[in-house]
Amino acid sequence: MKSAAKNHQPRSADALFGGTGELATIGDWLRWAIGAYERSGAALGQIAAEAHDEVLYLLLRTFDLPLDSKSAVLKRRLTAEETRLIKTIFHRRLVDRVPAAYLTQEAWLGGHRFYVDERVIIPRSYFLELIGDPLNSLLPAGKSNQQVARVVDVCTGSGCLAILLAHHFPGAAVDGIDLSPGALEVATVNVREHGLADRVTLHHSDVFDAVPEAIYDVIVSNPPYEPSAICDDLPAEFQREPRMALDGGPDGLVIIRKLLRQAKTRLAQNGILLIEVGELQAAMASAWPRLKLRWLETADGSDCVCLIRAADLRRTEI
Repeated sequence: MKSAAKNHQPRSADALFGGTGELATIGDWLRWAIGAYERSGAALGQIAAEAHDEVLYLLLRTFDLPLDSKSAVLKRRLTAEETRLIKTIFHRRLVDRVPAAYLTQEAWLGGHRFYVDERVIIPRSYFLELIGDPLNSLLPAGKSNQQVARVVDVCTGSGCLAILLAHHFPGAAVDGIDLSPGALEVATVNVREHGLADRVTLHHSDVFDAVPEAIYDVIVSNPPYEPSAICDDLPAEFQREPRMALDGGPDGLVIIRKLLRQAKTRLAQNGILLIEVGELQAAMASAWPRLKLRWLETADGSDCVCLIRAADLRRTEI
């Protein structure tokens, strides 16, 4: 997750919807809502980086239209009841500041749909770019994704990364760990809906504290890593997400420290640990100057996922 700047105060409903009486089609509401996002200072980044993309998504899902609908759908005229429904959706999004994914109760990663609600952080991760050929290239020489036997997603939230890992490593047993009982309830729904209950096991645990002994070829984690002061100043939409899924303590490294300590005894001899850390690259390097960190390239240049190999981790004091 990338931090978002604090947004403006929401506009009142009267100010927001003034002048919308002439809007007749989905396209009319699309154009209006893009401007309304700007005027109200709505924060983006939870499901889309651009207002156009989030607005179009909300409009299509509100009317249960396919997300790949053709542009002709924008000419569809709306009934009075449909117009009331749109106003309700955008009131909740722009006045009440409810994130779009909580309104639709879904999020999409890599073409896969996941159920979400207020018990979990909205899925978004640079791991989506890495789970595939990039991850295969990081495995020990001579080992393919078909041969990986055991994988774990630490701080699994909705279970989305555990599920993507299960799809990518078809022969692996996958564990998902989270401290939040509510998050694990959501993850259970997603594991079941993806037909993976026989391969993905969920654990209620603070990192590995309550997880039975197991050795993993791959440990993945997108943990809470925002410093507490940043969490205090997040936009309203991000503050609606569970604080414990975002807050990494005073320096953002509290969960990461524990993960590094415990991963030493959980990684296979040639295993790898991958952690998404946001903007903490410098903090990581300062905290563990002797630890060999390899920062993986991401499309936007943030390069905020680090690779740590088992041998390097074991020889480093955490």
